[in-house]
Amino acid sequence: MGGVDKGLQNHLGVPLALHALMRLAPQVGHIMINANRNLGAYDAFGVPVWPDALPDYPGPLAGFLAGLERCETPYLVTVPCDTPNFPPDLVGRLADALLAQDAEIAMAATRDAEGVQVQPVFCLMRASLMESLVRFTQSGHRKIDRWTAQHRCVEVLFDDEAAFFNANTPDDLRQLQRRDA
Repeated sequence: MGGVDKGLQNHLGVPLALHALMRLAPQVGHIMINANRNLGAYDAFGVPVWPDALPDYPGPLAGFLAGLERCETPYLVTVPCDTPNFPPDLVGRLADALLAQDAEIAMAATRDAEGVQVQPVFCLMRASLMESLVRFTQSGHRKIDRWTAQHRCVEVLFDDEAAFFNANTPDDLRQLQRRDA
């Protein structure tokens, strides 16, 4: 996004992160936001805002850790700020699969011409994984798939690949806006 705060980019008159928050709110009991800059702007959304627990913005696992450190429920669900159209039944389907498979992590997945594509930042995890994630990140590791590979995981296939379209660039955001308008 050229260095701008992706979550605060306007999508149909509303910041991307607020779209995600509004989409997630009916699916969960409590919400928090992980952000590392413009904390006041995110605070205006009316939910707790927590920066990464690790220095130097090391990626999504730092956000997972920030959430797990403050999670007061048995489970934590994560969604990125740049994908406003994720399924309205995301959490329910992840939870059903996690419990049915006695998994520790449930991740969304889609199918495209190349096969199954895991969407690892759309995940539901047991809050008891915090110690594992602390050890993993303290040893210098940052890759989601290397951490999740250490745990019992289930992939939950979602048919609507477009629901997971994320706006990583200004062109992506324009494409998303044309489609959602």
